[in-house]
Amino acid sequence: QVQLVESGGGLVQPGGSLRLSCAASGIIFSNSFMGWYRQAPGKQREFVATISDSGNGNYGDSVKGRFTISRDNAKKTVYLEMNNLKPEDTAVYYCKSFLPPLWGRGTQVTVSS
Repeated sequence: QVQLVESGGGLVQPGGSLRLSCAASGIIFSNSFMGWYRQAPGKQREFVATISDSGNGNYGDSVKGRFTISRDNAKKTVYLEMNNLKPEDTAVYYCKSFLPPLWGRGTQVTVSS
């Protein structure tokens, strides 16, 4: 079955950390750029980070220096390490593959005291 499944979301206090995971199945994972996007209530979906097939990361300005994207091709999994979380990071976080174009169903991240 071709799918992306995110996990690792939850409730965290400001300044805290979370690590999101996205497990892929049914695709040639090692060939695909992968990415994370997020969507807050009432807002458009926003770019967070992408990682190339060779492991080079690219980040949105709002998360640079706080988030790190990585991948494990053997496990067909992409990760998003999120540190120093802020209330404005609250959103549903979606995993995306670029080859083929595919979205996961999302995982909720809530940053609140």
